[in-house]
Amino acid sequence: MVTVLYIGGLGRSGSTLVERLAGQLPGACAVGEIVHLWQRGVTEDERCGCGTAFAQCSFWQQAGKTAFGGWDEIDPGRVAALRARVDRNRFVPRLAARPAGTVPTGTGPTGTGPTGTGPTGTGLAGTGPAGTGPPSALAEYMSYYTRLYAAVAEVSGARLVIDSSKHPSLAHCLRRQGGVDLRVLHLVRDSRAVAYSWGRAVRRPDTDRQSYMTRYSPAVAAAQWNGQNAAFHLLRGVPVMRLRYEDVVAAPEAAVRRIAAFSGLPAPGRLAFLGAGWAELEPGHSVSGNPMRFATGKIAIRPDERWRADLPAGPRREVTALTSPLLAAYGYLGSRR
Repeated sequence: MVTVLYIGGLGRSGSTLVERLAGQLPGACAVGEIVHLWQRGVTEDERCGCGTAFAQCSFWQQAGKTAFGGWDEIDPGRVAALRARVDRNRFVPRLAARPAGTVPTGTGPTGTGPTGTGPTGTGLAGTGPAGTGPPSALAEYMSYYTRLYAAVAEVSGARLVIDSSKHPSLAHCLRRQGGVDLRVLHLVRDSRAVAYSWGRAVRRPDTDRQSYMTRYSPAVAAAQWNGQNAAFHLLRGVPVMRLRYEDVVAAPEAAVRRIAAFSGLPAPGRLAFLGAGWAELEPGHSVSGNPMRFATGKIAIRPDERWRADLPAGPRREVTALTSPLLAAYGYLGSRR
């Protein structure tokens, strides 16, 4: 069983920073947003966090060989089709209704998943976990993740794999997978700051072609912030730790130590990679995420509160009104907020 720290929440909440910091801990391996690996890595050959193309990254090529016998042994289109059937936020209520660790079998197509040894030693298109028929779409979809997590742990020698996919629906899928020791870090950030960030044009340096990250209007960002964060409140049967981005940047060492304890890692000694307002980052192998996943060496850690001056009063009031229940629950409505 592989221990996985799943960083969840809405994008632009600081997940890449948290992932990079936690990935510096002894025994941890941070791999970015695995939910996008199948398309952006395997199909589109975007850059790994180490700076090389996915197909040229020795870490990911070894992981693919260990998990599946090589990336050419899987069909990314099949993974995408399975994801469309089971891994969508609109399915969260249905996924949340079942107990953790229960993956149904015998209700979906046999598919044409990767060859090799599956959970019961008969391959993904053979018998399911209970040995009573073909796996369901969810069981087949989850097998890609469990095999890849196990391969990452083996190739890196890490005891903790950090996946910053963020999507609540994937967290709900994983909670029903018995082969993963799942810990969920629910990362939140002030909705006004998130809405401001989603409105900015941010270039993606993942490829040579010019492309930008998705942009949302303040109202759409507020709706996404409400929906994605609320979905994590429905998680049952797995450990969940809520952490605010603002607390991370205010006291990064304390935050990293909390993450280590929550993840089951031994209490770290001196965190030499952290200093007063800075962190020293080693190259990593994240497959997708914020452009800072490419950053190495000494980086500054400081609050990003440009929204206070740059988010116009109208949108600020709109976002505050739309998100006020959770803003209050997370401690963002107060004298200076």
